[in-house]
Amino acid sequence: MCAEISRGQQASVWVRAKVISLRQMRLVIRLLLGMALVASAFFTLHSARQIAANPALTPVIDRSREEIIAATDRLMARNATETRLSQMMATRLSERPRNWVALQALHDEATSRGFPVPPEYDAAWQADSGMLAATGNCLSCIWDIATCTLSTALICKAPILLTPIEDLRGLAQAGADYARDVPIDQLDLGLSVIGLGATAAIVATGGTSATIKVGTATLRLARGMGRLSPRLARHLGTAFADGIRWVDLPGVRSADDVSRLIRADVLRPVAAALSDLGRVADAAGPVHALHLLPLVDDAADARRLARAAEALGPRTVRNAEVLGKTRLLRATLRISDLGLTLILGLSGLMMSVGALLGSLAQNWMLRAMRRV
Repeated sequence: MCAEISRGQQASVWVRAKVISLRQMRLVIRLLLGMALVASAFFTLHSARQIAANPALTPVIDRSREEIIAATDRLMARNATETRLSQMMATRLSERPRNWVALQALHDEATSRGFPVPPEYDAAWQADSGMLAATGNCLSCIWDIATCTLSTALICKAPILLTPIEDLRGLAQAGADYARDVPIDQLDLGLSVIGLGATAAIVATGGTSATIKVGTATLRLARGMGRLSPRLARHLGTAFADGIRWVDLPGVRSADDVSRLIRADVLRPVAAALSDLGRVADAAGPVHALHLLPLVDDAADARRLARAAEALGPRTVRNAEVLGKTRLLRATLRISDLGLTLILGLSGLMMSVGALLGSLAQNWMLRAMRRV
């Protein structure tokens, strides 16, 4: 009997020791989770405060030229497979009219990787180039670039002229429309104003004004060829509506008077975007820039596309065709060290809060079960 009581007391002591041990373990776990919560909150708030205090610090930064090339090469290695390139070329060959800028880019990518090219490619090239020459479309495109398509500009080697003649025409047309109380084409006038200002400043300021001029010419051609995205057209139209002094328009008599029309603070971001489009044309070629322009919806897109074109050169169209806009432009960016700290801090904060809530819920359920 005494032995049985002793064994019962020993079991009771063992159970109490286990309960105390579990309670201590839970307290240690809660303490560790609390410390993790405090540390995560500190790093998160510290990173967020740095970003808020210094506009130059951002969670996402631009990749270098070498990083852009490496990132796009990795993406192309996964996506530019023989089957996919063959399917994309077959789809492009079935289009009417055919887009030979895209077709040539896909052809070059396939041959660079040693993949076979569909036999229809050469036959289609011969048919289209012969037809364009026979119908006089090449002569028309060389005479007036506004009548060109991407294929005629590429096949016929049509020059894309960057003279101020079209800008002067747009300015004169806007003056005549204003005098006759006819609605003015604000986008056309804005491009003329920016183009004339850039042309006049090329000698004084060098490359920046030159790239703006190339950008305005590319944008004007893209608009005439129906290759301007609606979002970009609306953005530019709004900027030109606010950035031009319309009341001074009747007094403009020459290109020297154009500067009086400009509100520089409003049009400066537009000029930067046009300069970026000029960089695309310089790096990838004017015809390729016209092909890529529908990818641009705003100034941020223009800047990222310019950086991609300067890193990839003529290969930009290949990458754009295979990867699409989102992956191509995303390849120009990477997360900064500060961004990684912020992400890790937020992740740790969320996991710590979740673990604490789970622990509290478990304890509440255990207490409820004991009462039952």
